[in-house]
Amino acid sequence: MVTVEKINDTTFKVTVKDRTVTTHKVTVTPSYYEKLTNNKISPEKLVEKSFDFLLEQESNTSILSSFDLPVIGRYFPDYESKIPKMLA
Repeated sequence: MVTVEKINDTTFKVTVKDRTVTTHKVTVTPSYYEKLTNNKISPEKLVEKSFDFLLEQESNTSILSSFDLPVIGRYFPDYESKIPKMLA
């Protein structure tokens, strides 16, 4: 289960409850948010769906504890093409 808590306009605390509970700090710039969502969903929902994507690729204990959302694309090049479909 993924829970997203807004810290400020660009920073979010994400808690993933699995066999091991992990917490992560994620930042999302307004320009990257707009690029991926076209302002059609909340930043919190984008972060939540991004974690759903990550959890399909790896365990929550393998996810970085702190990162900027575009970093996902460095590890998983298909992220930016898949995430809009997951948001639809």
